[in-house]
Amino acid sequence: MKGSRIALLLALSLLGTHAFAEESQAKTQTTKTPVEAYTYGSKLDINKVITISDVPNECGPVSAQMTYEDSQGQRHVLQYQVMGNGCSNG
Repeated sequence: MKGSRIALLLALSLLGTHAFAEESQAKTQTTKTPVEAYTYGSKLDINKVITISDVPNECGPVSAQMTYEDSQGQRHVLQYQVMGNGCSNG
């Protein structure tokens, strides 16, 4: 009797976790911030940098992204070009 109660509780908790994960993933996809492309002369309002992507080990220009918040608290994702880390001076 006690074993069946534990099994039932475990099954219900797994179903709840699965439903929560699906709901969380749906919210993440609907609130995705659009990527803005940087151009020379863009007026940026950067109040707080949240993340900056890693620069690949390639020799030449590569894309990078920065996620930041502006002075109004709005989140932005900025895509820009940087020189890769794979070039050597030798």
